[in-house]
Amino acid sequence: MQEEEVFGKKVTMPSPAVCSSLHILNENYKVLLSRDWRGDVSDFCIQRFISLMKGSCNEQSRVPIINDTETKTTYVYVKANGLYFMCTSKFEKNMLALFTFLHELLNIFTSYFGNLEEESILDNFVVIYELLDEVIDNGYPQFTEASILGEYIKTDAHKLVKEKAPSLITDAISWRSEGIMHKKNEIFLDVIEQCDLMISSKGTVVNAEVRGSLKLRTLLSGMPECKLGLNDRLKLGKEHMSPDIVLEDMKFHQCVQLSQFQEDKTISFIPPDGIFELLSYRLTNINIEPLIWCEMKMKESSATRIEYDIKITSQFKEKHTANNITVKIPVRSDVISPEIKCEAGSITYSPEMESLIWIMKSLPGGRSECARIKLSFPSVVEERKMTVTSPILSVDFEIPYFTISGVQVRYLKVSEKSGYQALPWVRYTTKSGSYNFRT
Repeated sequence: MQEEEVFGKKVTMPSPAVCSSLHILNENYKVLLSRDWRGDVSDFCIQRFISLMKGSCNEQSRVPIINDTETKTTYVYVKANGLYFMCTSKFEKNMLALFTFLHELLNIFTSYFGNLEEESILDNFVVIYELLDEVIDNGYPQFTEASILGEYIKTDAHKLVKEKAPSLITDAISWRSEGIMHKKNEIFLDVIEQCDLMISSKGTVVNAEVRGSLKLRTLLSGMPECKLGLNDRLKLGKEHMSPDIVLEDMKFHQCVQLSQFQEDKTISFIPPDGIFELLSYRLTNINIEPLIWCEMKMKESSATRIEYDIKITSQFKEKHTANNITVKIPVRSDVISPEIKCEAGSITYSPEMESLIWIMKSLPGGRSECARIKLSFPSVVEERKMTVTSPILSVDFEIPYFTISGVQVRYLKVSEKSGYQALPWVRYTTKSGSYNFRT
């Protein structure tokens, strides 16, 4: 509360709402845009907000104002058209004013962009940042009238207009020329999935996402028609019924006949010649069991000495093997002659990366490997005893003949009017993306 003079008398006025930062996320909690005004809330707030939202039992039980006692941060959010508009604040008072501000902000965006969707946010980054600089000053909401803002902001906004493409364009085969000939007709399909994962220091999954793609290399003569069928558990968007596989943000190559896919989930296409990406997708609402698990115990034996005990476990079936495993362990820049013992692979100190790098060629499923590292540092005065920070372990690996989502190709057929037989080859690979462990 603050005092102001009104008609010659001092009266107590309510404290103004303070917005530290604003974040716009899609329905899968992917950040589309962020703006920080005060710098008093860490970047970890987004992951914390996602964790709190996913920890709610259901959407009906969620409240639009969340007071997080652990980080001493208040989250205020509004969900519209599958998008989350979220404010953070270090102040607990007058949060309803921020809630009202978010609704006013949605009205401004709708006035500028028409349909308020993920695509309209991505297409209007510049205009949105200009609007935010006008409606908030150092975290304090200002005027929110779209008609007034139009006098100050002259940048043209891109309005989302959904139109049906003319049939003459969609029917044209511009990606493939006629008369292509190959001595041996073959088609190679790679199903590649990358797993992004963040594990908290308590061993819980903070963020998990799978990014997949179907990449083709075609060596086919003439004008072949291809048909590809995925496993029956495949579902799209919000058709989720466990244990089905729900593919989100699906993007097809222009050669795919979308009407056929919508009808029976068959991917029919006349492919380009050579290498191209047929389909890309994401999975977020999937319970991912970490394929590679890392544990690290840290012991500060003296003011100039730290010991690490690290254990890596493969949590997939024995018939699979992870290859090219690399674990990056950040350390201080003033390390002196580290002592290293490991059961498998090798660990080297990389001064330029300020990290220890543990490399293993392979790790079969259901196996564990351990390493012990002793680090020494220059002598320090007791009063200036060094501070120890818990590092974030990052892991790289590759597992052939395996997909974490369970996506599988049931068939890949090729037909061409000349009647030749084509040889299809299918290969599966799972790779690590941003795969990290907080310790």
